[in-house]
Amino acid sequence: MADPEKRSLAVVGAGVMGVGITTLAVGSGMRVVVLDNDLAALDKARHTVEFQLRHARMMGALPADGVPGEMVTTTSMDELSGVDAVVEAIFEHKDTKTKVLAEVATVVGEGVPLITNTSGIPVDELAVALPRPEQLVGTHFMNPAYLIDLVEVVKGRYTSDATVAGLQALLGRLNRRAVVVGDSPGFVTSRLLHPMLNDAARLVGEKVATAEDVDALMVGCLGHRTGPLRTADLIGLDNLADSLVALYERTGEQRYMPCEQLLAKVRDGELGYKSGSGFYQYRETLS
Repeated sequence: MADPEKRSLAVVGAGVMGVGITTLAVGSGMRVVVLDNDLAALDKARHTVEFQLRHARMMGALPADGVPGEMVTTTSMDELSGVDAVVEAIFEHKDTKTKVLAEVATVVGEGVPLITNTSGIPVDELAVALPRPEQLVGTHFMNPAYLIDLVEVVKGRYTSDATVAGLQALLGRLNRRAVVVGDSPGFVTSRLLHPMLNDAARLVGEKVATAEDVDALMVGCLGHRTGPLRTADLIGLDNLADSLVALYERTGEQRYMPCEQLLAKVRDGELGYKSGSGFYQYRETLS
């Protein structure tokens, strides 16, 4: 990754975050290999990336006259051989993440940064399962990754300086700013944000206020950009619940237990923006 001419990236996971990161990298001129075991998800990802590239250019997040890179989709882990960095962007389950990362490590070279896009699981917990734990670093892209230019970078106890340098080179190519934090459950952003989203959902469940009113108060009185429940919908209510459980298991703090209103939405398949309904209804989705 130290060579600025190297331009290939692998993204493991064709979900909301994986597709958003792919859009950012393709829009920055990189060749991106997207790996997923779901052919339908890969097919959907192609259309979503095209839509998001147009959206990013319209919003000025990517240059309108920029030359996009190439997007390749695959179900074969072997296709990751030769890439310069790998971003793992699958759902927030520790055992699944460690299994996937360990498989990736057997395919890519020793100097290739393995970047886990986790919002809650400590990097060190994942690194210990890898043959070369120094290759793993955490990078918490915010959603939508192709619009938000600041990322949270997590350097674990095992993460080598070379891995951090490789990640910084990648982020520089993607025109992204980074704040490096220490390793802990939820790091900084999730540790602060997710219990607030949980409390907002709890208030709706207790009929203290509607989702619209909770968000209006947080936007109008406290300067929140979109409101906590629109933010929760954008994250994905299933992803939010998984992240909260991960935080609760590691801290023992009751405030991280997903509230019943949030769990009910997940059980009913109302996962937020990606499913068309959550705390709000959506006619169109970006993924």
